[in-house]
Amino acid sequence: MRNGSSSAVDQTGVPVYRGHATPRTVSKETMEDSNYSPRHHGADLKARSSLDVSRDAPNAKEDEEDYSHSKFRTRRSLPWYQSRELQIVGAITVLAAVVRLWAIGYPTSVVFDEVHFGGFASKYIRGRFFMDVHPPLAKMLIALTGWIFGLDPSFDFKDIGMDYIEPKVPYIPMRMMCGLMGVAVVPMAFYTVRNSGHSLHASILAALLVLFENSITAQSRLILLDSPLILFTAFTVLAWVNFHNQRHDPFSDDWFVWLFMTGLGLGLSGSVKWVGLFIIATIGTSTLNQLWTLWGDLKVSPRVWVNHFIARAICLIAVPVVVYMFMFEIHFLLLGNGGEGDGFMSAPFQMTLGHSLKDSPLGVAYGATVSMRHQGTQGGYLHSHPSNYETGSKQQQITLYPHKDTNNEWILQKRDGTVPEGLEYIKHGDYVRLLHAQTFKRLHSHDKKPPMTEDENHFEVSGYGYKDFEGDANDEWRVEIVDRDGSDPEASTSLHTLRSKFKLVHINMNCDLFSHKVKLPKWGFEQQEVTCMRSAVVGKTIWMIESNHHDSYPADAPLVNYKKPGFFGKFIELNKVMWTTNAGLTDSHPYDSRPSSWPIMKRGISFWGKEQKHVYLVGNWFTWYLSTFSVVLYAAIRGLLFIRDKRGYKDDFKGLREYYELSGGFFFMGWCYHYLPFFLMDRQLFLHHYLPALYFSILLLAVTFDLGCRFLPNRFRVLAMILVASTAIYVFRSYAPLTYGSEWTRSECEASKVLKTWDYDCNQYPTDYAQYVANKAAVAPAENNNDQSSTLNEGGSSFLEQAVPVVEAISVPEIHQDNAEDIHQQQAAPDAAAAEAAQITDKAVSNEDLPGAHLDEEYVDPTYDFEVDSPEEEEEEDEDEEDEE
Repeated sequence: MRNGSSSAVDQTGVPVYRGHATPRTVSKETMEDSNYSPRHHGADLKARSSLDVSRDAPNAKEDEEDYSHSKFRTRRSLPWYQSRELQIVGAITVLAAVVRLWAIGYPTSVVFDEVHFGGFASKYIRGRFFMDVHPPLAKMLIALTGWIFGLDPSFDFKDIGMDYIEPKVPYIPMRMMCGLMGVAVVPMAFYTVRNSGHSLHASILAALLVLFENSITAQSRLILLDSPLILFTAFTVLAWVNFHNQRHDPFSDDWFVWLFMTGLGLGLSGSVKWVGLFIIATIGTSTLNQLWTLWGDLKVSPRVWVNHFIARAICLIAVPVVVYMFMFEIHFLLLGNGGEGDGFMSAPFQMTLGHSLKDSPLGVAYGATVSMRHQGTQGGYLHSHPSNYETGSKQQQITLYPHKDTNNEWILQKRDGTVPEGLEYIKHGDYVRLLHAQTFKRLHSHDKKPPMTEDENHFEVSGYGYKDFEGDANDEWRVEIVDRDGSDPEASTSLHTLRSKFKLVHINMNCDLFSHKVKLPKWGFEQQEVTCMRSAVVGKTIWMIESNHHDSYPADAPLVNYKKPGFFGKFIELNKVMWTTNAGLTDSHPYDSRPSSWPIMKRGISFWGKEQKHVYLVGNWFTWYLSTFSVVLYAAIRGLLFIRDKRGYKDDFKGLREYYELSGGFFFMGWCYHYLPFFLMDRQLFLHHYLPALYFSILLLAVTFDLGCRFLPNRFRVLAMILVASTAIYVFRSYAPLTYGSEWTRSECEASKVLKTWDYDCNQYPTDYAQYVANKAAVAPAENNNDQSSTLNEGGSSFLEQAVPVVEAISVPEIHQDNAEDIHQQQAAPDAAAAEAAQITDKAVSNEDLPGAHLDEEYVDPTYDFEVDSPEEEEEEDEDEEDEE
């Protein structure tokens, strides 16, 4: 905000007030030169007037007016709506709306991560809990838009390429919500540079470079999170710049408004993606520099300094935290029912989602039927089912399964496989056997390698035996209680439900029952591997009895159950799970990339391909490379001047060094904070992670342009701006077919590749545009034939429509549990046909409708290879074929 006061900068490059001054009378010719600025006119730099004076005072008479007031002024005192600057911003904004929203309805099918973020919208409307690695704000905005425009939650956005038109999905309003956020970023870029005290030409250039950037445009046109993230980041930077422009009037209304708006922007940014934490680091560093500078100012009393500190602490710490937590409160209110994300959460958390757990007796006796939950991962319960390993002993599989199921139940026996007639409670150090209640196999381990883990300290754990089989020594385990609930001191000596944390140590192999986040293959239904490990990490060998039933327990036995967590408990747990899951996304992907390749845009990301068209995320190489050059140039000049300073040189450049070095320094710092931390991450990374840093580099490019053209006549500065902007627009237009998924030819595609590593497939394009016309002509008769055939097949279509809700119903945990119980009871026969049927059934129950059992890469990761059918899809196809037969 410009108030006729100085726009010099502090040590982080943000404009600061240097005091009011009346500019000296100068000639009209000098004032009309847009190169002129009173702060550089003459040798006296102590009393610097606003850089806006050159545009606010067009003649000498106006120069003699008093600039000490803070009334907003425009050129020739025109009404604000007639100001030239506002008209320019309005025109650029309209142009941005055209560029961002043009043909936003194409492609008419699911594109890239719309699979996930559109699917999350359906889950919000249904109220089904899910787990994602990103905070909820942007997803809730997408869901709100879908709900307002009538999104049918039965449409699950399951696969890339799913048609939007026939099911009448309101995908255009959902995309437009993201697109309008992309439009709003453009005027924010203008005002950020302008309010930093730079020229109108530099501000226009910054807005145009952001506008005609292909990668930012592509992300803004789809149902993705990056557009809201960049918007809130840009808003935060603009608010911070405006706050600094009020430094001459601390604790005023405007001062508090912009400080609060900065904190609000920080909270919104962090509530979209955790990458938003980088803008918090940027503003935090600038804040610390401010407070340090104020502390060294002897004119500022300690009491006033404390007031500055408290105001910043409230607005820049408390406000963002409250905003962030408030978004999760809404998230929990919307998702009040169990869903496919339940398996990631603890049992107490699941009880807030409509699940219930009966009270269980405190003591655990021999003969009790129990379920055991693993404490080291979110894998769930010790589980078995009538399917065998395809490697090793080929005995029955033992896994972890995250959902409640009767196949999680085990009967505790004494060391010899018997159950005493009276109640005998299990204590620390007792020897036990565990009999699977459904298949009558005992928990067993031996000197066989597990199916997945190759480490020599790991051994296979299997289900061994049959009904009435006495078992052998490899079925024996020792109970070692290693921790307890603080409220129950006896839980360290006696095995108590929910209160005792224990290990199961195999007697013969001297190894601990262990599990980790390694999935079994398709034949193991991609459930979590269980092994017996020597010298294991203690945390992954800890188990807990969750349910406990015995017909002989006395009626007055003390009962225990989970305590439902409140908001703060759920908030902390969910964020821990998000952090753990995010860190676990380490698998490679065909289009992932490392941070070192981003500044040179070594490769992009394939979003969608169909009908000889392609949507591919690639940036405007001219803007991209020019902004990277400005970052390198700034760092090099700062380094050179630092070395010269050490040798005693004073390179002040008549005040330009302080202003431009530090003005660009704030944007350079923002680029560093939004780029360098990615080098510390081992998870999957993609080019779109660089877009916030790209925004800062474009702002730095505008500052560099202003410096390079500072002493040029106005007409040459305008020509330079037009030249740079026109080149960026030309390059943008050249790559528009990849941004919009429009028509292109093979030769044009091949000629567009600046780097050989740009791996979009040019062979999918026709040799000339006439082929598109021919394809459209061929499609029309085919559509007519399809309309006739669809009339004949209405019965089959109706059957499929009725089958969809049935499949969805299986995903509800309660129904799933009942189905599993009935199915496994019917499949006790050991013949090969029954075993095969059990394997298919267990796969459908364990894996088909509850992907929470294997979400680490396939569901949470938004970049899963969409060209390969998942095991669930292949299974569905097999079952559909069987139904048709």
